[in-house]
Amino acid sequence: MLKKAKHIYNSIATICLVAMFFSCTNSKKEVRDFLADKNLPVGSAVDIYHVHKDSGRITSKTKAPVFYDFSNRKDHPYKEFPKGIEIITIDKTGTDSTTISGNYALTFDKTKVSEIRGNVVIMNHSKQTKLETNQLFWDQNEHYFFTEDGFRFTTPESVINGFGFESNEDLTKWMAKDITGDIETTQKDI
Repeated sequence: MLKKAKHIYNSIATICLVAMFFSCTNSKKEVRDFLADKNLPVGSAVDIYHVHKDSGRITSKTKAPVFYDFSNRKDHPYKEFPKGIEIITIDKTGTDSTTISGNYALTFDKTKVSEIRGNVVIMNHSKQTKLETNQLFWDQNEHYFFTEDGFRFTTPESVINGFGFESNEDLTKWMAKDITGDIETTQKDI
């Protein structure tokens, strides 16, 4: 009799356990909503190295020690790089064109605008120009950088300091505001 009671209890426990496992299924949407409500990322990665290709050609490489994906936000989905980022754009010949780096970055998915903060450096390798600032906004749709923070722009001919800077992505066409320093120009530049 004791053996039969033990067998019945084991059967009931097994049925309850199986029922519990099958009743605990959540849809992907429910999990994403739960994570969004708790302000948690839907994904994360450590030591990322992402290669972007267009028509089979490598156009950029992204490196970051930590990456968080908050694409589960309804209104403002974004990606966060809390420990820094380095982006290297590649020109059509396959050589490094521009390097962008900073200590922290946010990229907003809907607007394609990124904010990079802390020791931001943009280097155009072929023109040997470099922009340094503490905060930079990057409009990836318009291929455009801008800052209203202090900056230092270094060319082979001069060093320009100021507050407020706008440029295309490769630093070949730029506008500096509230500047100090010596600027060498030619008649055609004026």
